[in-house]
Amino acid sequence: MDHITMKMNADELIVSALREDITSEDITTNSVMPHAQTGEVQLLCKEDGVIAGLAVFERVFKLLDEKTEFICSCRDGDRVAEGELLGTLHGDIRVLLSGERTALNFLQRMSGIATYTRGIADLLAGSKTKLLDTRKTTPNMRIFEKYAVRVGGGYNHRYNLSDGILLKDNHIGAAGGVREAVRMAKEYAPFVRKIEVEVENLDMLKEALDAGADIIMLDNMSVGDMREAVRLCAGRAETECSGNVTKENVAKLIDIGVDYISSGALTHSSPILDLSLKNLHAV
Repeated sequence: MDHITMKMNADELIVSALREDITSEDITTNSVMPHAQTGEVQLLCKEDGVIAGLAVFERVFKLLDEKTEFICSCRDGDRVAEGELLGTLHGDIRVLLSGERTALNFLQRMSGIATYTRGIADLLAGSKTKLLDTRKTTPNMRIFEKYAVRVGGGYNHRYNLSDGILLKDNHIGAAGGVREAVRMAKEYAPFVRKIEVEVENLDMLKEALDAGADIIMLDNMSVGDMREAVRLCAGRAETECSGNVTKENVAKLIDIGVDYISSGALTHSSPILDLSLKNLHAV
């Protein structure tokens, strides 16, 4: 995550997380460390995985004290191993203690998403299918979680509701049908916007194609129906497979031939990557 993105979009969210953890003071740290004292602490990896969020981790401490230094031996996207020393933080011990949990919460969460995403992306390697995330993200964590998906080898679906047109079942119900929903979207949206339609069966698919949809989302359809859907869409629309896609079941979807597979599990079900700050000492 580059410096401009951090300053423009992430700083406010990081500060909010710090305020959640420190409402008035860090009473424990202030009890044992009443005065400034320079120290160091090590960032250690406790299990194998993919690291993501190192700049966010560092930024937590920089926002508490700009003089904090983080010397890191890896980069986002690197595979890391249990027992590996990933870096060293140097600064005011009070800052290192007060920022520890917030910084680790970001780094562990983002690294867990990158690790889980890499596991599925590796299964899709060599196929034409791209792995996408969804909007099923933790409130106020979307910028971090979608970044972690990219680090893990996935791609981002639309960022938010302003970013693209996706006519789902309730939108179709509100409009009165697939054809009418697509017509209304075409009339309202700028011509540069693609229109994606969620379908649950082949009849809905045919209606969406006839209405001129650009992308068809095949939602919770059988493997056989999805194969037929890809055949029908050939050259007329791109295809996306969606619905309870996980690392455990993605293998059966690889040879269907869809352009995209989207998985909410990337962001809502990835376990954290276990990391810790250890061996704090004065210098």
